Amino acid sequence: MEQRRLILLIALGFVLILLWQAWLADNQQPATGGDAAQTTQAGVDQPPADRPRAGGPSTAPDQADVPAIGSADRSAASDSGELVRVETDVLSMTIDPKGGVIREADLLEYPVSLDQPEEPVTLFEDRSGFTYIAQSGLIGAKNAPAPDHHAAFQVEKPVYRLEDGQSVLEVPMTWERDGIKVTKTYLFKRGSYAIDLRYRVENTTQAEWRGQQYRQLTRSPSSQGMQLMYTYTGGVYAGTPAGGGDRVTYEKVDLDEMGKLKLQRDLQNGWAAIIQHYFLSAWVPADAEQVNQYYTLKSRNDGFTVFSLGLMSPVTTVAPQSSRTLESILYVGPKIQSNLAPLAQGLELTVDFGMLTFIAEPIFHLLQFFHKWVGNWGWAIVLVTLVIKLLFLWPSAISYRSMARMRAVTPKMQALKERFADDKQRLSQEMMKLYQKEKINPLGGCLPIVIQIPVFISLYWVLVESVELRQAPWILWINDLTQKDPYFILPLLMGISMFIQQRLNPAPVDPMQKKIFQWLPVVFTVFFSFFPAGLVLYWFVNNLLSIVQQTIITRRVERQMAEKKAS
Repeated sequence: MEQRRLILLIALGFVLILLWQAWLADNQQPATGGDAAQTTQAGVDQPPADRPRAGGPSTAPDQADVPAIGSADRSAASDSGELVRVETDVLSMTIDPKGGVIREADLLEYPVSLDQPEEPVTLFEDRSGFTYIAQSGLIGAKNAPAPDHHAAFQVEKPVYRLEDGQSVLEVPMTWERDGIKVTKTYLFKRGSYAIDLRYRVENTTQAEWRGQQYRQLTRSPSSQGMQLMYTYTGGVYAGTPAGGGDRVTYEKVDLDEMGKLKLQRDLQNGWAAIIQHYFLSAWVPADAEQVNQYYTLKSRNDGFTVFSLGLMSPVTTVAPQSSRTLESILYVGPKIQSNLAPLAQGLELTVDFGMLTFIAEPIFHLLQFFHKWVGNWGWAIVLVTLVIKLLFLWPSAISYRSMARMRAVTPKMQALKERFADDKQRLSQEMMKLYQKEKINPLGGCLPIVIQIPVFISLYWVLVESVELRQAPWILWINDLTQKDPYFILPLLMGISMFIQQRLNPAPVDPMQKKIFQWLPVVFTVFFSFFPAGLVLYWFVNNLLSIVQQTIITRRVERQMAEKKAS
């Protein structure tokens, strides 16, 4: 029995330690790294530090020559201040004609909080002290003219709006130099967070034009502050090795690591993204089979350090008096798996359920199934809890029978402890004889807790990572299942249920363990007060079902033992 108590205590403590570590990890300040300087050699400007050099995949020729970019083009913000506003049914964006950089993006269907329903979540923004933007451009080989993300584009009007009945909105921008005309067009679709980007290169000269397309996400590091629910914020890229192979590379790159890691990897079937809690932005090549070079950069913007994660295509050739179109996809929106999976292989992995994804995924899909049925995420959690309880019904029954027998023989165990108080070895031997006689497994009571730890942790990450549950109400005062109970009623009910369940278990023989277990409901009530309400709901419902099951089994075992004793 003492071993069972110890293992049970360790298992419960293990859950608390894991979640406590996640909380502490959220308070680590990211390192900003040193400055990235732009240098000048022999009076010729080098490429801006916030743009990749010509090169790209190892399959691309002519990688050495770099076009000169005038220093007047290096400002990160628009000189004219005439930004282009784009409004769709789900997105509100600001595009800078200088480079066609997306500087702001609001997600109209996702309010910041329930208290601010009219204020949408801002994903991209470019303000003093913080930058998170999407950049793209072309780099010409052998000094061929090409517009990078500092080039000045011409735009027809300052506002583009997706009107009623319109399914696609096009935002074209033009640039022209030395017989090369480039039309950079963003295509927005109704109800979609995926934006098509097209570069149409028209070569009106008598010489062949050669160049590459690059796309990158640039962000400055920031702290999320004190939060219990730690989630990863940083870069992620994926793909299969160039030249063959089915193994998908999925790698995280912390923002501060982008300044230290000079990433250069040739991948196909890939994408590059920056993810955060519930939302992400991602560049996806339109041609999945195309080999792109994935890279990281560190640069300066308005006096502070920013980091970029991007990908560069192979060299594209445009014959004289002809044209060619280069395409990409930019996703800016929520981490909804059904939206992400069709865009690119493995993009749905940005919904990061951690190392227990193989458990979390079925739980998430089961939640979705029940939600479609009942229309409420809270009741879906209750039904999932019931299913999980049914799956563990048999091992739980074994455990409760063992505890019921222990409870029945507790007076005998106490008598043995008093009789052999000074002889620990003899006490252990007599205890084992008693267990064998009464057919008691001293470790049987640990089984329900041990097997539910992975389920508990998996459900935690489902609640934390699934944007579908963000701001989802249950009943009465529970308006957001991903946030703590504002009145702490649910944690209190959970603590009461834990106390009742504890009364059904055999009392510890050891006085110290008895005191520890008496305080466990209080400790868990305080700790769970800051957990997502959906997680507390799961634990509370699971406790209620366990109480019912354990009560039935305990009465049955006690009746059987009494009948056996009477006979």
